[in-house]
Amino acid sequence: MSRKRVGVLISGRGSNMRALIEAARDPAYPAEIVHVVSNKADAPGLAYAASQGITTQVMDHRDHASREAYDAALSQHLKSKQLDIICCAGFMRILTPVLINDWAGRMLNIHPSLLPLYKGLHTHERALADGAKEHGASVHIVTEELDGGPVVEQAVVPVLPGDTPETLAARVLEVEHPLYVKALAKLATSL
Repeated sequence: MSRKRVGVLISGRGSNMRALIEAARDPAYPAEIVHVVSNKADAPGLAYAASQGITTQVMDHRDHASREAYDAALSQHLKSKQLDIICCAGFMRILTPVLINDWAGRMLNIHPSLLPLYKGLHTHERALADGAKEHGASVHIVTEELDGGPVVEQAVVPVLPGDTPETLAARVLEVEHPLYVKALAKLATSL
């Protein structure tokens, strides 16, 4: 089996990135995490990736004149690493078509809601405000529509009486890690 080469984009601690790295330790997993990029030099996930022998790169968006210029430079960098798939894992950037189109059908994102519900930010607060009975996470193909691409996998968590945005977020995070591992495997085996 030929394992797909995966790059991960992060902005922070990289907990979903860690889950992907852990899964990829199994030689039977259909993908290998080979490169991590962050737009923030102080992202804790960079140190973890480096400690696992994975190459890392900081590409600060503030060093570029526009979103499009940054995305063009990022895409060129990712292409230079001969990657098959890109996983956005807490990469806090709204991507432009410059990047999205280069990786069409090969870029995943994880979002903390049951898409198409609660696209964008503050998903847990919005679910609670709506009185939702269930919430969860989705992994989807990145398209030009924010959080609007085809859903690859979803996981549901119940909304419990007395939940706060923080308690709900913690429960959703618990299902995100295995969900992203499953979704990446599904995409990797389909390409």
